[in-house]
Formats: sequence, C-alpha cells, structure tokens
Amino acid sequence: MKTIGFIGGGRITKIFLQAFKNVNITFEKVSVFDTNNDVLSNLQAMFPSIHITADDLAGVAKSDIIMIALHPPVIMETLTRIKDILNPGSIIVSLAPKLTIAKMSAQLGGHTNIARMNPSASTIVNRGVNPICFSTEMSNENKVNLSNLMSHLGNTPEVKESKIEAYAVITAMGHTYFFFQIQKLKELALSFGLGEEETQLAITEMLYATGLTIFYSGLSYEEVADLIPVKPLGEVEETIKGYYDQYLNAIYNKIKPVAETV
Repeated sequence: MKTIGFIGGGRITKIFLQAFKNVNITFEKVSVFDTNNDVLSNLQAMFPSIHITADDLAGVAKSDIIMIALHPPVIMETLTRIKDILNPGSIIVSLAPKLTIAKMSAQLGGHTNIARMNPSASTIVNRGVNPICFSTEMSNENKVNLSNLMSHLGNTPEVKESKIEAYAVITAMGHTYFFFQIQKLKELALSFGLGEEETQLAITEMLYATGLTIFYSGLSYEEVADLIPVKPLGEVEETIKGYYDQYLNAIYNKIKPVAETV
C-alpha cells in the first residue's frame, strides 16, 4: 500500500490528509482527482506534496488504495469509468452511505477488494470514530493492512455492513448535534469571566466525563439524571428529544440502502 488516491477532493479528503500529516504517515504518492480546480488548488496549498488532477482519473485509479470521497449519486457513474483500468490488487474504500459493497462490486465488473468506511470529523485530530466493513472476498492480509493504516486516525472498529448507516447518523453526523451547543457554552463561559484555555479544558473534560458517567457509572439513566438537582434546560428537554426523533429517523431512512428485490 505505497500509493493512495482520492476521487473527490472535498471536506473528507482534507480531513484524511490532515490526519495522516498529524501522525507523519507518508506514501510514495498521494493523488487527488476532482473536477473543481479551485478545490484542488486549495488542497495543494495545504498539502504541497500531493499530486492533483482534474483530468487524469485513470492515474488516480491505479493507486494501491482508492478512496471514493463522493456523494452517492455520482459514485456508480465513477465506478463505471474506472472499472476497466483498476489494478486487480487495488483496494476501493467507499466513504459514502447507501451504496452496498455488492452493488459497487457489480458495477466494477466483479472487483472484490472493496471496503466501506464511515469517517467522522474528529478524524482531523486523529480521534475519529471510523467504522469499517469489508467484502467477504477480501484477503485477511488486506483487511489487516487497511485496518492498521486507518487505526492511526482514531477508533476503527470492524462492523457489519448493515450497521454503516446507523454509524453515519450517530457518529459521523453526531458532531453536528453538539458543535453549536459547545460553542455557545464556550461563549457563555467567557462572558462569565473564564479564560479561553480554562474554558476549553473545562468543557472538554466535562463532555468526556459525561459519557463516562452515563455509560459506565453502573447507574440507571434516571439515577444519573438525579445526580444534579438543578436542570436549567429541563423545561425544553422533551422538545429537544422530539427533534432528535423527527430529524434523525428521517435522515436514517433517507440514507439506508434500499432492500433488494428478487
């Protein structure tokens, strides 16, 4: 696995490149294909050693590892374009929900070195939750090598393919449920007189400890909730939970694979 290529140069490619850079993981060649020259130029400004191209899809598709960083609607068309130029040993890693390994393999003319991975934004600081699943035909050696590489970017559990979309909603999109709340807590803390560094540390440690308390204290949810008598947001909790039900169920139903009909 000496070369890696990214088809699609958007947010997730930037996240991967930054994470590799953070831990000094290098390749003989890193290639990025995208049809948007501005996207490519911005990436190269951040990562000068990468090779960028808006027209040489074939060159990128000959990498040892090919990361498909595209939205689902254009993936199948892209797979059709590269199926006849793939090296048999190349590993395809799809970062998208909805499209199954079986569908991608069929589109690639039976290519079986395929994995699906669902990375999260915290991969950019090497603390991602990045579940991965593999084609049943992929060799154990390729599975181990790919898992070892991705483990540098955070937690990379091997999961059943049927769980990828659930992870997408809970962990990949999960950051967005808290980003704005954390930012608001920071703003309030600063307005209350806390300093920048102590605010960041206090909120980070509080959030981490919250997870430990609710999942590993041995207490029921009701007992955990009762540990703190004052609940400033208590009056709106049911409303907020209703939003979770409404919007997260909707996005999950939208991205989960459609059942195959015989």
